[in-house]
Order: sequence, then C-alpha cells, then structure tokens
Amino acid sequence: MARVTFLPGGTSIDVAAGTTILAAARQAGVLIESPCNCAGTCGKCRVQVDPAWHHRIRQAAHHDVTVDDQAKGTVLACVTEVLDDIEVFLPSSARQPAAMQIIGQGKALDVIADAAIRKRYDPLLQRTDVLALNRQTGEEECLGSETGNTVADLWGVVVDIGTTTLVVSLVSLHTGQETAKSSALNPQSLHAQDVLSRIKLAGEPQGLERLYAGLIGELHDLIGQVCRQSGVDRRQIYEVVFSGNTCMLHLATGQDPTSLGRYPYDPLERGGRVIEAQAHGLAIAPWGRIYLPPIISAYVGADITAGVVAAELASRVGTTLFVDIGTNGEMILARDGRLLATSTAAGPAFEGMNIACGMRAAAGAVERFTVEDDGTLSVETIGQAPAVGICGSGLIDLVGELVRHGVLQPTGRWADPGRTQLLPALAERLQPREGKTVFYVDGDVYLTQKDVRQVQLAKGAVRAGIEMMLKREGLTLADVDQVLIAGSFGYHLRARSLIDIGLLPADFAGKIEFVGNTALTGGQALLVHEPLRTTAQAWVDTVDVVELAHDPGFDRVFVESLNF
Repeated sequence: MARVTFLPGGTSIDVAAGTTILAAARQAGVLIESPCNCAGTCGKCRVQVDPAWHHRIRQAAHHDVTVDDQAKGTVLACVTEVLDDIEVFLPSSARQPAAMQIIGQGKALDVIADAAIRKRYDPLLQRTDVLALNRQTGEEECLGSETGNTVADLWGVVVDIGTTTLVVSLVSLHTGQETAKSSALNPQSLHAQDVLSRIKLAGEPQGLERLYAGLIGELHDLIGQVCRQSGVDRRQIYEVVFSGNTCMLHLATGQDPTSLGRYPYDPLERGGRVIEAQAHGLAIAPWGRIYLPPIISAYVGADITAGVVAAELASRVGTTLFVDIGTNGEMILARDGRLLATSTAAGPAFEGMNIACGMRAAAGAVERFTVEDDGTLSVETIGQAPAVGICGSGLIDLVGELVRHGVLQPTGRWADPGRTQLLPALAERLQPREGKTVFYVDGDVYLTQKDVRQVQLAKGAVRAGIEMMLKREGLTLADVDQVLIAGSFGYHLRARSLIDIGLLPADFAGKIEFVGNTALTGGQALLVHEPLRTTAQAWVDTVDVVELAHDPGFDRVFVESLNF
C-alpha cells in the first residue's frame, strides 16, 4: 500500500501500488479536474510532486507538459501511478474551479399558461388538492392535499442539463413568467468532458453512481438558490422539466447510457413521460414530478426537442437550418414542416478543451479577438480580467481573424512571414515555443498548430453534417432561407467568424440568427403549456434521423470541409 496526501488540504488515503493519482483523489473525495476521463490527452489534471520523490511514481505520458514544468515536478494525475508514499500539491485552479459565464437567455415561445399541474381549494374541508390533468382521458388525478388555501403557490422548474453547464429556471405555473435563475458548471464535466468519455466513465465501477449523484446534488443546490432568490418554498415546486441531450437524461435519471456508445445506439430512455422527483433525490413537493421531453435519437436529445419547440420549426414555411454548436453538433433541417435531424462529433474544442491554452468561459478567458481597420489588435476577456486562456467563442473568433488576414493558410498551416505580407501586429506574434511556431494572443496565452487542427476537425464535422443533410434533400446552400444558431455557446459567436473558418458557408451571410439557449426556453414552454407535450411527441415520432456514420459519402465530405 502507498499513502497519498493531498496538499494544501492534508487529506490522505492509502491505495494499492499502481493506483493513479487521479484514482486516489477520487477515492479520497478530492476534486481534480480530468475532462478527458484519464485518456491523458487534455492536460488539465496537472498536479505537482516534489522531483525528489519522482522515484516513487511512474509516469505513462507527459502530454504537453513542458520541460520546465517537468523539472518543477508537474505531472498529469490521470497517467501517473503511485508506487510509494507521496505528497501531491494541488494548484489553485484545481482547488477552486472558476465561475463560468453561462447564458440563460434565448428565443422564447409566447404561450398561454396551461400547466399539467393545477390546484383546487375546498372551503368546506379547508384544504387544497394538487391535481394533474390526464390529457388523454380528460380526467384529473389528485396527487395530494395541502392544509389551507395554497392555490397561489404553484411553481415549476426547468433544468437545462448541458454537457458542460447547468441552468435552473424557476417559473410560475400560473403566469408562465420566470422568477429566478441560477447556473453552475455540470460537475460531471470535471471527470469527463464530452458525451463519449462520460459514457465510458459510466461503464466503470461506481462511475454511473458518481456521475448521477454529483449531478443531482448540484441540481438540489441550484433549486435551493432560485428559491432563496424569490422567497419560494421548494415544497411549492410541483414539476421539473429536464432538458438535455440523450446521454444527460440517462445520467440525470440514474440510467446506464452505455448502449449509446455501441451499435445500434439504442437509448434506454426515450422521454415523453413523467417520473417521480422523490425517487431521484430532488427535494421539491412530496408528490413532485419530473417531465422528460421526448428524445429524437441517441445523439439528438430532448434539448433539441425543446429547441424545435422554442423556434417553432415544425410550423415554419420554407427551409430553415437549426444548429446547436457544441461538442455534439446537433442540427435540424426544417422544410415546410418536415424535419430531418442529425448530429456530428464536433468534439470538445469548441468548449476550450484539447487546446493548449483552452479553458471554459470563465474570468480571464479570451472571448473575442479583433483586427481593427487600422491594423491594431483588440483582445477582450471575460470580466476584463488579465488573459489566462482561450474559451470556445474566443477560439473561433481568433482563428477566423487569422484566416481572414492570411496568418493561417487555407490548409490550416501558419503562413511564412518571410514570404507572405502580413500585418506587422500579427506577424510579430508568430514566435517559436519549444521548437514550434505558435501565435501569441495576449501575454503568455498562445495558439498552436495542433490547436488549429482541433478547430478544423470540429468545424469540418459540423460543416459536413450540414452539407450531407442538404444533399439528402436535394437542396443547395442557396436554398436555405434561414439559419438559427442555438446554445449558450453559440450566443457568444459572431456570424463573420463562423463563415471565416468555414463552419458555415458564405451563402449563409445575412441569413444567420443567434437564438440563444432554446433548450431552456423551449423547456419553459413545455412546462407551462402542457398541450405542447402532445404536439412535440407527435412530430418527434415523424422526424427523419440521418445517420451520418452509415453514409459512405460522409468521410469524403468531411475531408473536403477541413480546409478554411
């Protein structure tokens, strides 16, 4: 056995020799971020072990840990095995994850409040019955009774369960108005950044329970926050809507998502139903319920269903492309009421992962990079804090500007300042770092050639998905009437940047609208206007799901979409 002590907290645990530092931390309840779930690829689980004790550890890889950092004792917790007693020092970033900038606004559907839950007061018995209407039978079911007249106290919650972030919205079921909102990092992302790595973790011993318990615990806290903000008793919350992708709905309900990771990718949970909140640890009304919106497919989930509701795609005339830009790259093509759906594995680059200086959208993250008309550069960070990294929107903005001004060639390679006429302010930022050319953005924050490749892979996947969907319908790029970019990430983007990097074609210029967090606003509509649930289920049952992995032409289109 070997004893691992984590500093500065002093938490210790005895583990078998050969256990990784990360596994020891998880057993000890010490948080170390590992978005790649132990693949050794993200480099985010850096800790320090005194170099004098390095004979007591065994390292499998260094990722991009620099020689200088290695000399200081920096190792990756996920690929470093403990052989004897050691002390592990956690950097401040590991001890306290930074607060994120999370968008909770989006295009909302104007509906009349007609919730599934209602109340009726009996003055003779001096009690209020809590009722649930069954739309199919037209009958009301009494869920329970409360002493006195509590008719005015009728609340619901919508939860946008994003792969990276969580947003909780408290809504009056009487008026349909939002009263309070709170957000946080999805705690699961500290252990596994994207859907595939989360599916893998769920299949490991205690993995599913860790993911499930962490998420429910965070939701419990967020619901408490919105209740304190508004002075609402959480026992007056009667229904919660879970809006998230298919994997997130599995994990939020404690169901094994591993079937999503292997052919034929059949989800255990298909949504379109109500479950008991108490059974899943949500402390709301004793008879509170959770509504799971219908799921379109294994990789087009209830969050996209909510987005279709918010954007009214099923009733739009003409051809509309709806794209949720994120790790999964889900998209819907709506053509006069007919819906096609698909998703592409864009990967975590758009979340700032697998990027040398990548980070989530927190204070100090570069979120905008602009080359002004006079050739000067403008770098904006979240919170106007000193630059410490690059978030997803900043990454797309940065690469877009570098492509537009010739610093990046169409192939994605750096231009040679000696052979290419570049703006002096840009050329001087191309500098060698450990034998390779990087572009210095601000201070010690830089972009590498490998980072550019990650952007190409991500944007190429989304662009190929768009091209394949249109081809399937016999449409050209010019046939698209409107393009809706959804998601809190998409809300931070500029249309020009998306076109500059080739994620969207130039044909879409002037047709792009950013609709924000429609997973949340669509969920609100499904919460306060129950008839929409029947409508949504009806069109979900008719959606034509395009499986790009089975299309022999996808790989060719993907490769063609990699260039800028």
